[in-house]
Amino acid sequence: MPPTTRSLSFPRVIVEKDTDSEHSSSEEEEEEDDEEPLDDEDEDENGKSFENEGQRIEEESSKKGKAPITLSLKKVCKVCKRTGHEAGFKGATYIDCPMKPCFLCKMPGHTTMTCPHRVATEFGVIPASHKNTRNALLYVFERQFKPHIPPIKPAYVIPDQVNCAVIRYHSRRVTCLEFHPTNNRLLLSGDKKGQVGVWDYDKVHEKVVYGNIHSCIVNNMRFSPTNDGMIYAASSDGTISCTDMETGFSSPLMNLNPDGWQGPNSWRMLYGMDINPEKHTVFVADNFGFLYLVDTRSNNRSGQAVLIHKKGSKVVGLHCNPLQPDLLLSCGNDHFARIWDIRRLVVGSSLYDLAHRRVVNSAYFSPISGCKILTTSQDNRIRVWDSIFGNLDSPSREIVHSHDFNRHLTPFRAEWDPKDPSESLAVVGRYISENYNGIALHPIDFIDVSSGQLVAEVMDPNITTISPVNKLHPRDDVLASGSSRSLFIWRPKDDHELVEQKDERKIVICTGTEKKRKHKSKNDESEDDSDVDKPTPTAKGKNLKSRKPITEIRKTSQKMKR
Repeated sequence: MPPTTRSLSFPRVIVEKDTDSEHSSSEEEEEEDDEEPLDDEDEDENGKSFENEGQRIEEESSKKGKAPITLSLKKVCKVCKRTGHEAGFKGATYIDCPMKPCFLCKMPGHTTMTCPHRVATEFGVIPASHKNTRNALLYVFERQFKPHIPPIKPAYVIPDQVNCAVIRYHSRRVTCLEFHPTNNRLLLSGDKKGQVGVWDYDKVHEKVVYGNIHSCIVNNMRFSPTNDGMIYAASSDGTISCTDMETGFSSPLMNLNPDGWQGPNSWRMLYGMDINPEKHTVFVADNFGFLYLVDTRSNNRSGQAVLIHKKGSKVVGLHCNPLQPDLLLSCGNDHFARIWDIRRLVVGSSLYDLAHRRVVNSAYFSPISGCKILTTSQDNRIRVWDSIFGNLDSPSREIVHSHDFNRHLTPFRAEWDPKDPSESLAVVGRYISENYNGIALHPIDFIDVSSGQLVAEVMDPNITTISPVNKLHPRDDVLASGSSRSLFIWRPKDDHELVEQKDERKIVICTGTEKKRKHKSKNDESEDDSDVDKPTPTAKGKNLKSRKPITEIRKTSQKMKR
């Protein structure tokens, strides 16, 4: 019997080239192009067209009983999935898909780079104006709270220079930041892996990372109102923890998944969280639309879960009013921000529902009077309501801002400046990059929400990743930002300093923490399947070389290591 041998003939490969005739991505024009005869330019050297060559190879392959493998070199749009064009970033320039409206303002008729809202953030925004009203509640506000707000806005102090930083501080991307209530130099940070970091940025090198508190994403952190050494944290593993910052000892207060992983339909994740000091209660919400209450005195769950948003939708944000402890503001994936009276928390009992066109990333009361509301939505809009006692059917202002991206990023959240007595300054990171001296950078924007004007955009040539997490210090002129796995502290520039002193920045590069690619955990979100903030060629810390300020930064870090 002759030995059997394996056939060494492989299927033929057909390479489809993108021709000049494929200038449109619409299906109708593609069909018309197929019906038209080929031009002389589309023929090869032997006088045979690519179409005839493809038919000949297909006939030969069909005779042999094997289907050909087709490799297409046509341009494919990542937005509409059609051929003939491309969309997305090329350097610092965003190329729009011709099948979609402007990526920034979501309106047709122009491109993202020529969008009038990109040229001037105050475009189309009606500034806030004083209105006389006979509303009794607003009258009380004018008499009691308005005297504490100065009629003339003070000059804004913008922290616009990196003073110190820790590069690759966390093993995964930063998800939340919180300043210590009494220690002005202490910053807490949480990451996607569940780690909680404690960093004294005055001494830079003094930093601690606790990795045994949560098993996955830390979504929110709040300090205990009675003990500033204890911190509460809510995580996507379905637990609330109370952690001693000095020892790292943590105790779970509530676990919504006591039986472990039972599938995505039953796994509960905790997102929005806030503490009401007068009610001694921790409010926390999950990914199914329910609100839970935990008593801070007994550290035990109290009452029953209340459905406050659409069933099955995430409640990503909670905020208690700073002056009216009975008011609670929530926001979620059901396109609503809702105001609640915690004295009667039942299904459908919200005081008011603030409608949005897309997912609401955050919603906050103003820090001093508690009268205003600031929300951030995925439709690239920052919305402001000037008074919770007035008409809430529509926002007072809508400010177009680029933050429509959160698949591999921590969601962007516009936050108030707690030190601004006029309650008009907000800080938020930007998604669309800008070209600064040939480098694509993603600035951090300071916006006057009363007029929509861009007050300042701060950036550093060494930070080429996106900074979606930003927190302003409640007492000092300091901004903390989380960009990928790194933490940065910004301070205002002093014009009277010497040039040499301006460039002396303390930056520590953590080389011991290496990122290891692992299989996705069962507890991780479907949206958080990667910790890469943006696929740029300068990611993973490679941007920290070959630029002039870096030599001075490295010298400073070497001195500290010695």
